[in-house]
Amino acid sequence: MAQDPDFIVIAHRGASGERPEHTLAAYELAIDQGADYIEPDLVPTRDGVLVARHENEIGGTTDVADRPEFATRLTTRVIDGEEVTGWFTEDFTLAELRTLRARERLPDIRPQNARFDGLYQVPTLEEIIQLVRAKEAETGRVIGLYPEIKHPGYFQDIGIDVAHLLVTQLHAAGYEGADAPVFIQCFEVAPLWRLASITELRLVQLVEADGGPADNPSMTYAQMVTPEGLAEIAEYADGVGMDLRLVLGEDGSPTGVVETAHGAGLVVHGWTLRKENAFLPATLRSSEDDGEVGNLASLAMIVRAIGVDGVFTDDPAVVVPTNPRDGLENLLYRVITTDADGRD
Repeated sequence: MAQDPDFIVIAHRGASGERPEHTLAAYELAIDQGADYIEPDLVPTRDGVLVARHENEIGGTTDVADRPEFATRLTTRVIDGEEVTGWFTEDFTLAELRTLRARERLPDIRPQNARFDGLYQVPTLEEIIQLVRAKEAETGRVIGLYPEIKHPGYFQDIGIDVAHLLVTQLHAAGYEGADAPVFIQCFEVAPLWRLASITELRLVQLVEADGGPADNPSMTYAQMVTPEGLAEIAEYADGVGMDLRLVLGEDGSPTGVVETAHGAGLVVHGWTLRKENAFLPATLRSSEDDGEVGNLASLAMIVRAIGVDGVFTDDPAVVVPTNPRDGLENLLYRVITTDADGRD
């Protein structure tokens, strides 16, 4: 468990730096590495079962493209205003989906994870809850859930209410009230307003560095992280999940948005900390090889130093041990003024 009780480590799709994302193996490894919360992205099957996939299009995260029995399911959909071609969970019953096997989504960067291709099924939310309960019994500690509802507006339009499905299942499993170890997150706005009216579970508005919520094209995420925008978010949510580019400037210095969010009464959880060079600031990369491991631990300490309340990470094994300590402000300065090879 993260050693600072006021700071949480959220396993982004599980320990997805070491196992194919959104598999029970990835979630269990993350728990074993000390993550406080595990994060399943949730999408529905045709028969209304919530399963964990990064997107409802599963061509890149399962072996569906190699399964001739599902070749005719290949189609094109318009999701959040963009055309997407592939295979979609809403076209499969749970029984059909169970015949597929998960694959590593980033095999070029994480070839070591590809050795697990074909081993794991797509898990249901029910199975994830069962895993959490079992690991809580094993470890004696509380393990939180941090589900994201994906494309709820799109699913609402085709007759599937993912927000209601999720809350009903969580309440039935005993997750109720603001003290429950649950955060529900979404990039859209209207579903969070509706969730606020049907559950006391904590809600988190996700924001990116670019663009805006799919259900409100007139609004940008940049507007949402102004003092006025954050005050409005605080009317329906308990926190904001921020792209780290909003939290840290290009030179690594804090932007001030964390303090503004705190002033509005919101917790701030930053995303996403990953160990590979491809995802790290230039000063923390170990080489020009995107797949090599850089200095993620320093980035984790920098984020803590500026007051973020928690982070999403693919690599809990690296982030959990990074304890806060005196002098982090000096560390921040050293890291942003040091070359990748370690020279000042």
